[in-house]
Amino acid sequence: MPQRWPERFRPRRCYVIGEVGLTHDGSLGLARAFVDAIAAAGADAVKFQTHIASAESTPSEPFRIKFSHQDASRYAYWQRTAFTDVEWLGLADHARAKGLDFLSSPFSLEAIELLERAGVAFWKAASGEVGNLPLLDAMLATGRPILLSSGMSTLDELDASVARVRGHGSEVGVMQCTTAYPCPPEKVGLNVIGEFRDRYQCPVGLSDHSGTIFPGLAAATLGADVVELHVTLSREMFGPDVVASVTSDELRIMIEGIRFIERMQANPVEKNAMAGETAHLRKLFTRSVALRQALDAGTVLESAHLAAKKPGTGLPASRLPELVGRRLKRALPADTLLSEDDLEDRA
Repeated sequence: MPQRWPERFRPRRCYVIGEVGLTHDGSLGLARAFVDAIAAAGADAVKFQTHIASAESTPSEPFRIKFSHQDASRYAYWQRTAFTDVEWLGLADHARAKGLDFLSSPFSLEAIELLERAGVAFWKAASGEVGNLPLLDAMLATGRPILLSSGMSTLDELDASVARVRGHGSEVGVMQCTTAYPCPPEKVGLNVIGEFRDRYQCPVGLSDHSGTIFPGLAAATLGADVVELHVTLSREMFGPDVVASVTSDELRIMIEGIRFIERMQANPVEKNAMAGETAHLRKLFTRSVALRQALDAGTVLESAHLAAKKPGTGLPASRLPELVGRRLKRALPADTLLSEDDLEDRA
């Protein structure tokens, strides 16, 4: 039976995913600390990556960029940073206890089986796995919704994957993603979010690797349903994703910004009505026609006699030009805010 997106995954609200990936570097304690920090920042979900070395790789797999000082190969890195089944289930329980949806991208059939037992809220297919049909089909077999990352996919490939998900009756979402760490602003691709929405008529969002909060805020303003970004506890941490991550404090600021944006968007303003609400302030902040100097009764006003001064309790400053040539009924001191009672009737 196909399942639905989580309750927090709903229209007109941006669902925020804090991505840990493997920045925990194999430490379960650190992984749990990430959960705590991402929950405290106000995110909706925490996401990891589940790599089972023997199921997805071979000992000959090289590093794309050699970053580890203790692992001879990518395979060895997968092995060292892996958690046991019991640890994964406990990590998922800890996330839910902190009020977060638990997510982890699977990279093998065995990882899917493990994460299904752990109870992921939905599947997030990594950029390099969108065209991996056995993996995609195994996720579909669970009935859970699938969020597709588009970082390495052409539109034709995405079309095929979206159609495959829908053919199984599952809900699908598509994320704009640029595979660059960090991603420069010129390659973020905010325009693609709207293109995906029009093309697929499904939840869309941004998986951001810029290492800043700006693309997430912009995506939310454009109506993104989901924003995902990598998180680090400190920019001084070890790991290949740190350079493309925001700190947990920055995540909190971004989420506060997104919720602020949502409140603005949910409350359109009618300008005249708002002006009416602030009418009591007009007298304080607007200006009146005032006398620059003391004048005798009968003085015919000249522009040199008049100034626009606060408060706005007299004749509006906009009327200053039309008062030139009017005659005073009475003697008035400097700084008097003129009213019609101070002026003789027009001839």
